[in-house]
Amino acid sequence: MGSAPGGRPTGSAHGGEAGAEVRQVARVILLDPHDRILLMHGHEPDDPTDTWWFTPGGGLEGDETREQAALRELAEETGLTDVELGPVLWQRHCSFPFAGRQWHQDEWYYLARTRDTGPVPGPQALTELETRSLSGLRWWTSAELSVAHETVYPIRLAELLRTLLDEGPPRTPVVLAPEIVQGAPATGAQ
Repeated sequence: MGSAPGGRPTGSAHGGEAGAEVRQVARVILLDPHDRILLMHGHEPDDPTDTWWFTPGGGLEGDETREQAALRELAEETGLTDVELGPVLWQRHCSFPFAGRQWHQDEWYYLARTRDTGPVPGPQALTELETRSLSGLRWWTSAELSVAHETVYPIRLAELLRTLLDEGPPRTPVVLAPEIVQGAPATGAQ
């Protein structure tokens, strides 16, 4: 448990707040046998009209590795446990307002595969914040993602996924440009 939904940055910038605590996060690019990617649908807890799609994952707990966190978060958020975790594809730093505070994250995106093609079981162990801010899961084809009018994070996910499917995983993780949103977090959130 303990995942801040999605990493919601909407623009790019260099750097971040000096001295801000950076949360270590593992995210999962989960593909099925048809190369569809599983994304979660989230929203600001106090404003269900402020929505976006994002990859499963969340913060490391205790002394777990990023790989352990990726698998734990995937199981908690989707109910899927029969997955093969692959290499780190991408890394990014992001900062964004969510649920009344500014989040600063160092995210590593792992490739994972599942043989399952049926409906996703669904969340198994969500935090209270996740329960208030998640509204569903969906498999997306690369083509659907490339023409989506909805907000998807990371912001270049459609392009990144197409490159992954065309060229395979990179030899070393690709460092994505930082995605930073400055702004006052929503008021009234806990």
